[in-house]
Amino acid sequence: MDEASLKLVMTGITIALGGAMPALAIGLLSAKAMEAIGRNPESAGDIRTSMILGLAFAEAIAIYSLVAALIIKFV
Repeated sequence: MDEASLKLVMTGITIALGGAMPALAIGLLSAKAMEAIGRNPESAGDIRTSMILGLAFAEAIAIYSLVAALIIKFV
């Protein structure tokens, strides 16, 4: 396998894992937050705030993965 092919494979793996894992985390975060709100509706505001903060951190990991994939591909 030459260097160009190896870079392409590494880029694909990086973006695939870097997109799939945060997507799984976002799904689990949302599901558990909705479950918590269903059990305790009075604390919906606090739960929603924590959920949005967690979603932002999970999405940031996906963006870091995209940057890493672009660096692998073009550098």
